[in-house]
Amino acid sequence: MSIASELYDAISHDLRESGLLARGGFSTRESDQAPDLRDGRAARTVIMVGNAGPSMWQAFSRKQPTDPDPLDRWSHAILERVAAQHDADVAMPSDGPPFAPFQRWAMRAEPVFPSPLGLLIHPTWGLWHGYRGALLFPMVIEVPRHEATESLCDHCENQPCLSACPVDAFQRNDYRVDACVAHLETPEGQICMTSGCRARHACPVGQSAFPGADQAGFHMRAFVSGRSS
Repeated sequence: MSIASELYDAISHDLRESGLLARGGFSTRESDQAPDLRDGRAARTVIMVGNAGPSMWQAFSRKQPTDPDPLDRWSHAILERVAAQHDADVAMPSDGPPFAPFQRWAMRAEPVFPSPLGLLIHPTWGLWHGYRGALLFPMVIEVPRHEATESLCDHCENQPCLSACPVDAFQRNDYRVDACVAHLETPEGQICMTSGCRARHACPVGQSAFPGADQAGFHMRAFVSGRSS
């Protein structure tokens, strides 16, 4: 095992207590739009950090944070701690440009592909996973390799995710956000609000990775609150 791969394993270990996962990475190229580090050095490796299953929610719930944007702030604090231990900087999806291309970064780091819903589908976790942030390093780090594969969605004949929404908010390559939010604010929409998006539930991949109603409901409430503010 090389020193570089040992570093990736150490980062994985440091994240584990918080239920977060090191989710692959890549050596940067200009098209990745990776920002420079705070000290001016170029970012040469990006390691994605995310979650799948219930572990992150269990760790987050034990802390019971009540500040605004609690999950983002909690995630950022963990990533900053791990970054400080390993000479890295942190980028968050909420940072905005130039840190916006998280989906592209994720597809460079793992065998994930855009689903008909626009969410990235993972071959094991389906649609029940997320990316909390990324660690940026000034050196090249050996990261797990993944073989290029085809999206599972390409071979899903019925694509039930597109027909499961009660208000047809999802069309191929189109998400009718206003229709979705309007439904969630009705009594009929409380099933989605408390149990998670029906379209995501309809995907046959990764159903065992559903993190639970508490986490799903938290994200749905945050989504509606963000659209209403």
